[in-house]
Amino acid sequence: MLRSVSRSFYLSLRILPKPLREPLSLAYLLARATDTIADTPEPPAALRTEALRKLAAAIQGTVPSETLVQLRKSFAALQSDEAERTLIEQLAALLAWLDELEASDRDEVRSVLAKINHGQTLDLERFHASTSIGALRTAAELDEYTYLVAGCVGEFWIRLCFAHVKNFSERPEPEMRELGVRYGQGLQLINILRDAGYDLRNGRCYFPADELQSLGISAGEIFRDPKRIEPVTSKWRDKAQSGLEAGIEYACAIRNRRVRFATALPALIGARTLALLRDAGPLVFERKIKVARGEVRKMIAASALASPRSLRAKFEKLGGSCAPSHDE
Repeated sequence: MLRSVSRSFYLSLRILPKPLREPLSLAYLLARATDTIADTPEPPAALRTEALRKLAAAIQGTVPSETLVQLRKSFAALQSDEAERTLIEQLAALLAWLDELEASDRDEVRSVLAKINHGQTLDLERFHASTSIGALRTAAELDEYTYLVAGCVGEFWIRLCFAHVKNFSERPEPEMRELGVRYGQGLQLINILRDAGYDLRNGRCYFPADELQSLGISAGEIFRDPKRIEPVTSKWRDKAQSGLEAGIEYACAIRNRRVRFATALPALIGARTLALLRDAGPLVFERKIKVARGEVRKMIAASALASPRSLRAKFEKLGGSCAPSHDE
């Protein structure tokens, strides 16, 4: 099920040692399930918000999972994607798995899901209150969103690694946590940049309205002249790259080779994606940008046992850039 709903994150998760793989995989599946509920287009936003609230409460253990029977039936039937339909049908099994985790891991999963679910709820509230294209108001709102749905995952990953991997890092935990947050936010910014056209067609604009207004354009006018917002997209590409640079430094501080590679792989894929986004320019609003599977396989083959120095070199070659290893 994990492989069917995650094209790239699954590649990292399957490499991890089991003590990390289990809570991280479950957290991903639960986050993907709540995201599927939030993104199901047919029900009104208010109904999706209420369904998300119920599922979030079940994850936190404040309501019994049996209360989700009708939610599973109604939302599973609305999924056109078979993998997502199966994911919703298996919510009871996922919640049972959560109950079986060690108490410390269960607490960590619930903590990160609380933040992710808050971010998903904010998304519904911000973008589904009107019939026109809605936009985040400021950079602060975009930073908040990328933290809640991805930056907090960096924190979660770090806490689990320090708990389960002996002699995990060459850097102290607070430093690694800061790098992990920036890394997660950078990866989410790449998703936003890559999916900008799709989101606009569905009434969502994650580029801050005040930045668009400074260029004399609104979210609803982007499709007419996408070149005009290049200063805005360029700014957020640069911030995404900064997050990836934090990620590669974070990965290179990890002593365990398997965990290091699993942590670095999204940064490598992200660097290549950013290069494709730069090449596409305004065409990103018209076509889907993604790294070919063949390229990803080559990255895996070339980087599985790579040293920190080699990982930095591969990152630079793919389109990233690395600061010296002690600059963070």
